Amino acid sequence: MADKKQHIAITGAGLVGSLMAIYLAQRGHRVFVFERRPDMRKHLLDGGRSINLALSNRGLRALDEVGLTAEVKQNAIPMNGRIMHDPHGSLTFQPYGKEGQFINSISRSNLNVVLIDKAESLGVNFNFDQKLNSVDFDLTSLAIQNREAEIQHHTFDAIIGADGAFSAIRGAMQSTDRFDYSQDYVAHGYKELHIPPGKEGIFQLEKNALHIWPRESYMLIALPNPDGSFTCTLFFPFEGPLSFNTLKTKIQIEEFLKQNFPDAYNLMADPVDLFMNVPTSSLVTVKCYPWSKNKTLLIGDAAHAMVPFYGQGMNAGFEDCYVLNQLIDQSTDWVGLFQRFQELRKPDGDAIAQLALDNFIEMRDLVADSKFLLRKKIEAKLNSLFPEKWIPLYTMVTFREDIRYSEALALGRRQKRIMDDVMQTNDIENTWEYLNFEAIVNKL
Repeated sequence: MADKKQHIAITGAGLVGSLMAIYLAQRGHRVFVFERRPDMRKHLLDGGRSINLALSNRGLRALDEVGLTAEVKQNAIPMNGRIMHDPHGSLTFQPYGKEGQFINSISRSNLNVVLIDKAESLGVNFNFDQKLNSVDFDLTSLAIQNREAEIQHHTFDAIIGADGAFSAIRGAMQSTDRFDYSQDYVAHGYKELHIPPGKEGIFQLEKNALHIWPRESYMLIALPNPDGSFTCTLFFPFEGPLSFNTLKTKIQIEEFLKQNFPDAYNLMADPVDLFMNVPTSSLVTVKCYPWSKNKTLLIGDAAHAMVPFYGQGMNAGFEDCYVLNQLIDQSTDWVGLFQRFQELRKPDGDAIAQLALDNFIEMRDLVADSKFLLRKKIEAKLNSLFPEKWIPLYTMVTFREDIRYSEALALGRRQKRIMDDVMQTNDIENTWEYLNFEAIVNKL
């Protein structure tokens, strides 16, 4: 591993693959990235599938380590909390954390371009329009098919599969012995809509917030963009009485949007046409193990794809890169490094995937529920009185990168059991301020 001229392949030029390429190039390795799609800097890729990203502390820590924080933050918009929109247009603000704590709305494509440009400046060789045909895990070699359908074989010292939820590297691993794999789709899909900037580029909604229209079995969210627009995403069932399957005509779609999201509908650009023409995308959780075979490793969504409801998919992938880079200094060979990495990160990948599924229910059902809001108020009081003992789950996941996802999940479950008991207190709505908060904390 001390040899600075290791020859490393990365499949996937997305966010995680590009960041990993930067880390390895900064160590002096020769890095080749193979990407199935065209160069996104020269070709506009399919719209309707981006879901603006929420960049938080775990992701920022990795970007900071490779010297990109300042550049990335130039195009990021801080979001201090959620703004809930009820069916009548009334607004409720819920801060994400304490004053000064925020997450960042950022465009996936803009961030990806920054990462690719940085990697190229370090000598990383990007190969676009290159499809992975097969992998030889014993020889650490790839068979790559170019745009002329020619197949070329390349051998490397190590291969890292960062090629997303439908990873070709993982697909090859699935045909090997004793490889566990599962994929689970949620019953909801998503569709992107758009709120344009107002006159002179002003934001038509509060700029520094994530907007949510929770409607129990479905929801709309909106994240701000630097040009004053908002990227809106409707999470909605594929099937059922009220679903993508039943909303077919322009009149049905218009009535649905107007009735359920009246304030958003009035601000949107061509919502009905977008609804009809933008593809409906699915949401999947992928789990597998092992993540490595010999000198080939899976990271990011290729190893642990999750639904987007905790805003941690990219952050978890970036943390993979951060952790792998830390472990390189403690390893003497790729096989040992990759085994150590998967043993350390697998529990965290499973934990954040579960947290993301749990948070979907919170976002669409509970954020408008009075009992839930009181519960959050009590937890905030516990945190203010005992800041190092009672840390809200959202804070642990989003703002405390020193706490592993698996630790946050375990502690969050203990806190939930305690709070379930607290919420059974007689007349809790009127007596909560007189609770014995120290006794509650001591139950941890």
